[in-house]
Amino acid sequence: MSISTGMLDEMNVLLKFDLSTTQAGIKVHSDATPETIAASQRLFEKGLLTHADGGYLTSLGYEAAQHVQSAVMILR
Repeated sequence: MSISTGMLDEMNVLLKFDLSTTQAGIKVHSDATPETIAASQRLFEKGLLTHADGGYLTSLGYEAAQHVQSAVMILR
C-alpha cells in the first residue's frame, strides 16, 4: 500500500493539532495552500474534523491524529 499525495496532505493537517488538550483547534485560512484546504475539507467529510476549515478533532479524528503523530515520532 502506498500513501497518496492527498493522504499526505491530510496527515499534515492532523499533525498541526496539539493533542495535549482537546480545547485547541486549528483554522485553515483561505490563503492556505489549495492542498491544505482540500485536505481539511476531506477530513471534515470523513468525520475527523468538526468544520470544513479545521475546527476541532472529533473522537475519531483525535485517534487518527494520535496515530499519525506517533508514526512521525517513530520514523524520526
